[in-house]
Amino acid sequence: MPIVVQLDVMLARRKVKSKDLAEYVGITSANLSLLKQGKVRGVRFETLTRICEYLDCQPGDLLVYTPDTETEETV
Repeated sequence: MPIVVQLDVMLARRKVKSKDLAEYVGITSANLSLLKQGKVRGVRFETLTRICEYLDCQPGDLLVYTPDTETEETV
């Protein structure tokens, strides 16, 4: 997938526990874990806003676009 979630990197930089962030955001630790692993298909802006508030960061610090090396041509 061309969007890479770097939430784990920001948590380490801020020395924040996933459990504390999940509690602040209002989601389960399991859902936060899925988000960290990039195994979600979407994230609500409200959730992203709360994460950025708690970690004092920008959405671009958490989500990085990396183009696929193999692109399919649409005919």
